[in-house]
Amino acid sequence: MNKFFASRVLLTFVLLFTFDVWAKQNTDRNKLVGNIIKNALESYHYLGLKVDDSVSQKAFKEYLKRVDFGKQMLLKSDIKELEAYQAQMDDEIVSGDVLLVDRSMQMVRDRITKLDSWRTEFFKTKFDFEQKEYIEVDPEKRDFFASEADLKNHWHKIFKQAVLMRYLDLDEEQSDDPLSPMNKKNKTKKKVKKKKMTDAELWKEAYEAIDKKYKIYFERMLKEVADDYLEKFYNSIAHIYDPHTVYLPPKKKEDFDIDISGSLEGIGAVLQEDGAYIKVVSIVPGGAAWREKELEVEDIILSVGQGDKEQVSLVDMRVDDAVRYIRGPKGTEVKLTVKKVDGTRKVIKIVRDVVQIGASFAKSSILQVKNMGVRVGYIHLPKFYRDFDENARTCSDDVKKEIEGLKKKKVDAIILDLRNNGGGALEDARIMSGFFIDKGPIVQIRNQRGGTEILKDGDPEITYDGPLIVMTNRFSASASEIVAGALQDYGRAVIVGGEFSHGKGTVQAVVNLNQTPLLSMFGPTMGALKVTIQKFYRVTGASTQYKGITPDIVVPDPFGYAESREQDLDFSLKWDQVEKQTFAPWNKGKFDMEMLKKRSSMRVAASPRMKKIVESVEYLTKKRKETLVPISLTEVKAKDEENQQMTKKLKLEEVNENILVAEYEESLKSSEGNAIDMKDPKWKKDFEQRKEEWVKQLRQDPGLEEAIYVADDMVSMTKGQTLGLNK
Repeated sequence: MNKFFASRVLLTFVLLFTFDVWAKQNTDRNKLVGNIIKNALESYHYLGLKVDDSVSQKAFKEYLKRVDFGKQMLLKSDIKELEAYQAQMDDEIVSGDVLLVDRSMQMVRDRITKLDSWRTEFFKTKFDFEQKEYIEVDPEKRDFFASEADLKNHWHKIFKQAVLMRYLDLDEEQSDDPLSPMNKKNKTKKKVKKKKMTDAELWKEAYEAIDKKYKIYFERMLKEVADDYLEKFYNSIAHIYDPHTVYLPPKKKEDFDIDISGSLEGIGAVLQEDGAYIKVVSIVPGGAAWREKELEVEDIILSVGQGDKEQVSLVDMRVDDAVRYIRGPKGTEVKLTVKKVDGTRKVIKIVRDVVQIGASFAKSSILQVKNMGVRVGYIHLPKFYRDFDENARTCSDDVKKEIEGLKKKKVDAIILDLRNNGGGALEDARIMSGFFIDKGPIVQIRNQRGGTEILKDGDPEITYDGPLIVMTNRFSASASEIVAGALQDYGRAVIVGGEFSHGKGTVQAVVNLNQTPLLSMFGPTMGALKVTIQKFYRVTGASTQYKGITPDIVVPDPFGYAESREQDLDFSLKWDQVEKQTFAPWNKGKFDMEMLKKRSSMRVAASPRMKKIVESVEYLTKKRKETLVPISLTEVKAKDEENQQMTKKLKLEEVNENILVAEYEESLKSSEGNAIDMKDPKWKKDFEQRKEEWVKQLRQDPGLEEAIYVADDMVSMTKGQTLGLNK
């Protein structure tokens, strides 16, 4: 995030909202939050739009999606009543008197109570699974229901479909087919000898499981409070500006900070809801809970206490609320009352510590193909993380360390993998791009007033000057696109990946609401506003916004069926361009790009695994459009059988034994982030398992395999070898 602009936003807020002005108004919390959000949007968003009736009418439609996305709660008559507020959201955000929130919340609560009564009614009898029926699962293809009778019939289908799918899952779980998706899903769990259930028992368990699931679901929805609806209200307005402008309530602001920094302060356990309880699903290696060795996977956390204070029950609590009681400052003690798998209860004391989210950090290895002499350094960067605390970890420091380590190991080329990297810190994108060029402009940034700032690499030092590949896909966004775009424009790297990258070319600043003078009086944090303040552009002048980066060498993308790009999002900012910058293209190693493309195209066309990816994308694209779903046993079984056959045919689980993975242990340990004790048998076993998973992942990746072949071609070209079209 751009700290300079965030600071400027806060300073201007102080000037805009003096205490004398606000003293004349009711300093109601909603009013204050709403006014600050409104003024931030109008003053600092890139578009410079006013929050007026036009914005309000668009925001109203967004609000309905957030309150009832599936069109499964509200009726047409409800929408008609709520339409009285559609041009008033701009007024209500200022007044703090959010009548739309009050009325819609009451409507939804009343309807949930009705749905729960229908659940009780429906589950007293059995569904007719022989009757041919269909349910439309895409809300965009149907309207809100006209009557309660129509809505009741729809929910009858929802419950019926859920029971049927649960029955089929249970039946599959006790199947002897090793290729069954459910058996593959559960293959890592301990094998427990269970008596095979009869068909009647399977149906009974399916009915009970779905009845319980929806009972809990409705109870949780009834626990949503006004703040939950206010968040929907604020974000409906913010979303009209662009998809990345978001109000972050306190809980989500905390999660956002964790995501950016890659660390948190707590016990180091991953939790999930299990009915009415909070269950431990994994322990973060090296974290506080790991070191204490008492909290275990499958434990149920019943209550939590801070030091000597009385414990708070977590039963019936949402998991996002529960973690707020469990997280806390480093060095403080938390007491957990847990129920073990054997039914015994135990109080566990854990001293909180910093927990590094290991999956967030850079790691490397050396890749080779059998009978091919080229050693390719591989760096995987899942996000552009930066902890703004002094001496904290940054991705640019970590990547530089990995590059230097690979150079010492005499690699012939490097692959920087930015696939699935959604971005992060802009500063690290600038620094990282500079590792591979002499010096010059990296990215241009334009604000709402048309002013352009150029971020440059001013350091003539080049960390690595050999053959370089950057991998991208449709989930590579923002900072990833800055790096890939800059290195492509300089001719410094060959970009290999899916047809295009995501297309997020905007910069956001985060405004902490409590840092404004008035909201600081309210004590607990009020959250933050993440607002789009700038767009960035390549050195060629072209924006990465909306269109993204087009790779030099395109390989089939396993996620090619997903409508997940920036241009698929409502209200995304459009592509444009600014003036081109003067820069010196890379001249220390030229590649015949056309030959690289042709050789890659021939390999891809001849690869059975690549052909499977193409077929899989075509099949899944077709399936996405089939939204009128059968809910009769015969038809669903036939569809299920078809899907399983296609899954078996197109599966890409085989490991390519020709891909050799080496020299990755130290990097993998570093990427864990937390203290590692290889003398601890438990730690050692867990680490060995992660090593195995990492190697398997690399050897199962057809896109990465092709990138290795491209790297081999690039190395041959740097040696002056003439390449033909024989492979």
